[in-house]
Amino acid sequence: MSSFKQFLKELTKEKAPGPAASFSTVHLLLAMERIATNPIGRSKLAEELRIGEGATRTLINRLKDADLIETSKAGCSLTQDGFKLLGEYQSAIKKVRIEKNELTLTDYNYAVLVKHSAQKVKTGMEQRDAAVIAGAKSATTIVCKNGHLTFPSPSREMNGCLKAASQIESILKPRENDTIVIVGSDRPEKAEYGALAAALTLLDNSQG
Repeated sequence: MSSFKQFLKELTKEKAPGPAASFSTVHLLLAMERIATNPIGRSKLAEELRIGEGATRTLINRLKDADLIETSKAGCSLTQDGFKLLGEYQSAIKKVRIEKNELTLTDYNYAVLVKHSAQKVKTGMEQRDAAVIAGAKSATTIVCKNGHLTFPSPSREMNGCLKAASQIESILKPRENDTIVIVGSDRPEKAEYGALAAALTLLDNSQG
């Protein structure tokens, strides 16, 4: 399992004494992304993550106890260790919002690329299930093999999906053995959560 995924997964575990975590690894990653951009207060972070202020307080405390963030009157900001962990995540995963294409049926769509992970993909069902559990409506897995973008099962090239293929090639620039998951939902935050949830299924045995 990738080190950053394992590290963040530990932060979501129940700790006694203290409240049980009502947030996921996805929320931790999104929180770090938001905090890295600009210092952010607890209320604004709760609004961004679509979780309660109590859960956000626990999330902030866990990140602070792990020396990943520091707090001030300006809000939460990443520490050096926080930026290092975020960099490790961003070196493995690239996430972008995309327009509708032949593979999407919803108004809000994300594409996520996980490097060096195609060998982890079986049928794409695991990624779809993870995305749907996170709130997405759909998820389609694509792998880059032998210089071509293909659907994994049954293995076939993306004939008839020229717009989707063009988006992937121009925005994500996949390389051999990369995996791309296109995720859609009727709410933007659910599409983003679903994309990250799908990506996290591909980190085991693919990174470090």
